[in-house]
Amino acid sequence: MEKTMRMTSAEAAKLLRKLQEELDNVLLMEEQSREFSASLGEDLESVRPAYDYEEVQRRIGGLEERIRRVKHAISAFNLVQEVPGFEGMTIDQMLVYIPQLNRRKAKLALMRQRLPKQRERLAYGGGSQIIDYSYANYDMEAVKADYEKTAEELSRAQTALDLVNTTAQLEIVL
Repeated sequence: MEKTMRMTSAEAAKLLRKLQEELDNVLLMEEQSREFSASLGEDLESVRPAYDYEEVQRRIGGLEERIRRVKHAISAFNLVQEVPGFEGMTIDQMLVYIPQLNRRKAKLALMRQRLPKQRERLAYGGGSQIIDYSYANYDMEAVKADYEKTAEELSRAQTALDLVNTTAQLEIVL
């Protein structure tokens, strides 16, 4: 018997984790009970663990189907649900955009932390008197400004995604 549930994607993610934990538990219980050891002369029935192959397979199949349905509903929702404040960007696009911003922020952090002129630590061997310097080939102030702008955009994107994930609802047929 199928039923349709409405929930936020944050709630759906929690449901998905719960279903996966339940499946993992059933699989572990199956692994522990589908085979058993007994000593020669020991009464097999007294040490045989409870295991119903057909029932276990039915439970596994049911949980796997529910997991597929929840994942599909989340994926479909992410393809069409727009994130407010980001000009038609959907959740699936935002899930690409946020890591891009994270990488850009990390790169800019390294660039803004260096000195405009830095002494190189190169070992030429044998007590050479040569001192090498490396120079930043960019405007340090522009990098600092871009870092702040990127950090602010990342924060805004994460907050907007959190908001839509906790307020907009999707339908899941279970």
